[in-house]
Amino acid sequence: MTAVSDGVLHTLFHSEQGGHEQVVLCQDRATGLKAVIALHNTALGPALGGTRFYPYATEAEAVADALNLARGMSYKNAMAGLDHGGGKAVIIGDPEQIKTEELLLAYGRFVASLGGRYVTACDVGTYVADMDVVARTNRWTTGRSPENGGAGDSSVLTAFGVFQGMRASAQHLWGDPTLRGRKVGVAGVGKVGHYLVEHLVSDGAEVVITDVREESVRRITEKFPQVRVVADTEALIRVEGLDVYAPCALGGALSEETVPFLTASVVCGAANNQLAHPGIEKDLVERGILYAPDYVVNAGGVIQVADELHGFDFDRCKAKATKIFDTTLEIFARAKADGIPPAAASDRIAEQRMADARRG
Repeated sequence: MTAVSDGVLHTLFHSEQGGHEQVVLCQDRATGLKAVIALHNTALGPALGGTRFYPYATEAEAVADALNLARGMSYKNAMAGLDHGGGKAVIIGDPEQIKTEELLLAYGRFVASLGGRYVTACDVGTYVADMDVVARTNRWTTGRSPENGGAGDSSVLTAFGVFQGMRASAQHLWGDPTLRGRKVGVAGVGKVGHYLVEHLVSDGAEVVITDVREESVRRITEKFPQVRVVADTEALIRVEGLDVYAPCALGGALSEETVPFLTASVVCGAANNQLAHPGIEKDLVERGILYAPDYVVNAGGVIQVADELHGFDFDRCKAKATKIFDTTLEIFARAKADGIPPAAASDRIAEQRMADARRG
């Protein structure tokens, strides 16, 4: 890989967003592999986080994304009550163009060279079948298929956890842990979003959706013809009478361009890194919008892949994911007591857990 930019090095060593324990740059010219593995914090245990396969514009952008995602996994795993720290890997390139079995095997060898300090799983651009391949050269792999000793698709529990976060938000704001009679907008009805819609419809919510993929929308409307469809996210956030907005696609959904137009009273969704930058949550507070921290409510998936390491049991995982309801309420209570936004309250709780583990 080419040299990392000074900006990325400053983030790593000097900024509040840094403090990572280890960053590994990986290259295998024979297969075209270029990857970054970032370990943020292992106080609670081996770092656990997925592998993102994405066509980054530059290597520096890939490193920066790995750093950001790894840090987020430390907080997510801490708040999920897992015995794991935070890590993340990114593979640079278009998976549709360069993903091969040989490349994935080479990547697995790099992960294995860390000796168990990092446990990998699926993320954007990688799937259960890919993890089956990676596991052939790296035993610290989760998110595998049931045929290969894994738990399979983690989207089911991710959606279930988000739904628990919504229920907690409803309890906090309206005094009743149900979405019955509430209007909920879901942006992105793919792997996680379509399961979330099922929970919402079953609970009696009025659901409005949007997705850039027509087939994803059609799958929902064929099963639930009562679900309303709008053209895009811009239209969704402006829907009159919206109670809850659920970003379930890519990150950065909450920004200076979107927050001023939100009609919802609650934001609770599955997407990672929903805040374009930390200051955005203050804008949400000023508008009276309750934000359920994304890395807390979308932790159902990581709960599942962590459990796979010990012999997957769905009921055990679902019981853990159900606790997202209580954790979300704990965060709202801490935020109110400390006079800070919910994301800041969640960060404080996670940081305390990591610090306690380090001292222990």
